[in-house]
Amino acid sequence: MSAGEIGSHFDMTGATISYHLSILKKAELVFETREKNYIYYDLNTSVIEEVMLWLSSLKEVNENESEH
Repeated sequence: MSAGEIGSHFDMTGATISYHLSILKKAELVFETREKNYIYYDLNTSVIEEVMLWLSSLKEVNENESEH
């Protein structure tokens, strides 16, 4: 999505959306693609998958501890 499309889902200024997208880009959580006068942002799903695996492992540890 473009920054404008993303921003339409939130009650924030365009500058705030751009700031947050910049932070996410630096953290490699999103990628940007430039097409003509637009910048499109895509979620880095490999990072999200890693986070989900990590959260799943925490859940398993918690479940194993509660069994004892």
